[in-house]
Amino acid sequence: MTTNVPEGYQGSGELAASIALESYEPLFRRAPRTDDEGKPLSDFMMVIPRLRTRPPRFIQETIRKIELVLHQYSHLVVFADLNLRINVLWVITRPVPGACLDLPVAINNEVPDALLVAQPRFY
Repeated sequence: MTTNVPEGYQGSGELAASIALESYEPLFRRAPRTDDEGKPLSDFMMVIPRLRTRPPRFIQETIRKIELVLHQYSHLVVFADLNLRINVLWVITRPVPGACLDLPVAINNEVPDALLVAQPRFY
């Protein structure tokens, strides 16, 4: 999981192996679009309102909870990015039926403030 953190944020350093802080390359260039076989991947976004304004300890705990869920679903998760500047978690998964519903529900169970950004209904 990559994380874009606000300037001046002091993390615990424990997540350095799994989180690349302040990546400046645009997300659309870093995120995979297809799997190893060339099949398109699925994705979803979740908003976590006011996360960046919380105390650093709360932010670290939230990141830990999200990482635990992503680890439980590691067979599905291909890429994850938590952007604290805009309080958005973007997850790319293998195209497995139900993955983009089951995984957000699991994240929401651990982080109740996390809200799935739904696709608008097209008429």
